[in-house]
Amino acid sequence: MALTVSLVALFGLVLFFLLRSHTLGYGSAFIACGFGFFLASTGAAGPITQLATAVIKAVQQL
Repeated sequence: MALTVSLVALFGLVLFFLLRSHTLGYGSAFIACGFGFFLASTGAAGPITQLATAVIKAVQQL
């Protein structure tokens, strides 16, 4: 578990700096995919899924 959380933090930090510097390419896509993969295996996956579902339902009602 500790390894997963640290990888999430690492990928999140790298993705933040890549997006800040407008360096969007294959490398940032790989980092984003890795960040999402490791984030999905943490306890944050449930609330993120619920938030996405709520946003989609709210947009559909407009």
